[in-house]
Amino acid sequence: MKSLVFDIGNTDITIGVGYDQEWRHVFRLPSDIEKPVHLYFNSLRDLFLEHQLKFDKLSLIAISSVVPDLTPHIEQAIAQLTEKKPIILSAENFTLLPIKVLNPHQIGSDLVCNALAAYHLYKRACLVVDFGTALTFTTLSNNGLIEGVAILPGLKTSIKALTQNTARLFEVPLQVPVSVLGKDTTHAIQAGVLIGYEGLVTHMVNRVKTELGIPDLPVVATGGLSSILPVVKDTFTDVKAKLTLDGLRLAGEIIQLRLNA
Repeated sequence: MKSLVFDIGNTDITIGVGYDQEWRHVFRLPSDIEKPVHLYFNSLRDLFLEHQLKFDKLSLIAISSVVPDLTPHIEQAIAQLTEKKPIILSAENFTLLPIKVLNPHQIGSDLVCNALAAYHLYKRACLVVDFGTALTFTTLSNNGLIEGVAILPGLKTSIKALTQNTARLFEVPLQVPVSVLGKDTTHAIQAGVLIGYEGLVTHMVNRVKTELGIPDLPVVATGGLSSILPVVKDTFTDVKAKLTLDGLRLAGEIIQLRLNA
């Protein structure tokens, strides 16, 4: 089985090409709503040609998007490349999934993908911490209900907001300093944001465990920046960088199967 999935985020479009349960290729393109369809078509075609990927054996194409204005661009580019119509995750088809989504019109499909993949992995109450443009905490109950979500600015977003709105500050690399006592501007920002986020993540995870009354709650981290904060690694049961893609593929397979039943 060959699957092609698109996770359209605010910063990047992550593209996964999977064979059975393995991701053979993962690509990223910048998310740009001003970019016309034909340029997305060209970018995708060039990627697939470069890696000698063919479309004749695709069994699944699925899209998760938190950028509604960009979704039709990618959908049209896919149709031109593959002559196939992708499954687009939405509030309308969340009901076909084996998890329960409260307020389906008010949750990002990426968080639903995370929740589905985590529940499939643990089959019990669990927590997903996603380090992306936003830092999100998605909590599921034992019966697969998304109990709630907490959202705050991600690491890069926080640093960007700080430096763009302060005349004498500038963007700094995402490297955790050895000391919280900043000796220069770069060190000071790294100490404040990165070490500060270590405490934030630990506190949020502990608060969720306390509210649920489940001290041994499984916690899985994902997202491109999930390895930036090494101090909190013991907070996580697993770190799975491709969890969102796993959930998107799983959601697409389930929806496709049920629609064709």
